[in-house]
Amino acid sequence: MEARPPPLAGITVLDFGQVYQGPYAGLLLAKAGANVIKIEPPRGEPLRVREAVGGGASLPLAMLNSNKRTITLNLKSPKGVELLKAMVVKADVLLENFAPGVMDRLGVGAEALMAINPRLIYASATGYGLSGPERDNLAMDITIQAASGAISVTGFPDGPPVKAGPAIADFLSGTHLYGAIATALFERERTGRGRLVEVAMIETMFPTLASNLGMVHNNPDRPLGRTGNRHGGLAISPYNVYACRDGWFAIICNNDDHWAALLRAMGREDLAGDPRFATNAARVAHMAETDAVVEAWAAGLSRAEIFAATGRHKVPSAPVRDLHEVLANDHMKGRGMLEAIDHPSLGRITVPNSPLRYHGTPQPPAEPSRAIGADNLEIYGQLLGLDAAEVERLKADGAI
Repeated sequence: MEARPPPLAGITVLDFGQVYQGPYAGLLLAKAGANVIKIEPPRGEPLRVREAVGGGASLPLAMLNSNKRTITLNLKSPKGVELLKAMVVKADVLLENFAPGVMDRLGVGAEALMAINPRLIYASATGYGLSGPERDNLAMDITIQAASGAISVTGFPDGPPVKAGPAIADFLSGTHLYGAIATALFERERTGRGRLVEVAMIETMFPTLASNLGMVHNNPDRPLGRTGNRHGGLAISPYNVYACRDGWFAIICNNDDHWAALLRAMGREDLAGDPRFATNAARVAHMAETDAVVEAWAAGLSRAEIFAATGRHKVPSAPVRDLHEVLANDHMKGRGMLEAIDHPSLGRITVPNSPLRYHGTPQPPAEPSRAIGADNLEIYGQLLGLDAAEVERLKADGAI
């Protein structure tokens, strides 16, 4: 395949992202070839502050801010505001995930900055959006999972609501923010004009509830319960996670052909004519009995043995891997999604590459996240022509 440059080569991004949501969008932009400049207050963004605690709080900053250059800037300083406005003239994208109105109050909201640079893509990610009666509600991943309805349908029927283990709201909205930015950049190629784009975390969560919403539609007068590891709409059987000799294993039969194949894998062709299991509708009506058949088979086998049997018969399935297994996974490493690097403060760590692949352009090697303000001299020199003495004065004055 013909070698090609990265698709966003030449695009300059001012990344005010903090914690997970904004920084992940910035990481995807950097991995697509953009020149991403991470901008933090002099004390550092919240994740940088968490990093000082050490332990598990340290790795996310390194994961989400590789391949970026880093500067400090104090937007509460009049000189800091001047510096940002000067940089915006030379930028293509500014992304931020502050609470609604924060940048406007500082005099550097979308309207003010796009007046300076009409080609600017101003990208805002918030919890509930820039408008609406809940605009100013405080938003974190767990609160958005709660408010979106996701927690209400997660867990087992006889237990309390449970949040998802991963920070799904943060990363879903970060991915959508990247998509909005890329779409606006495409439009700018045709029109020459930038625009404000925004993503609300709660809105990115709603489509994930499709199966559960199907149950609401079909049973409008009945409270919707939690289904554990079963299908969210209780519309497919078998669909569950089953205990086996050395852990757990996920199996789903989307259709009757899958069920017939699973019967062959289990050596239970004797059930092929059983009316309780003849169709998916019948298996849903006899869900506990269906699960019992699969459980009895899986219980005596290892994950590897189950996977070998289901693989031979083309049944959708997978072992439940723990994170140590995922980090060692040959497929993820072989495709370059997981990359081991030496980090100056964390030592040997594994960081993610971008899931977005641009064929003809190799994935850029991961570069360790930078120390706070590490690129002040280079960036302020390149973008604004400031020399070392001027950068030192700005630091002394509290502007950077």
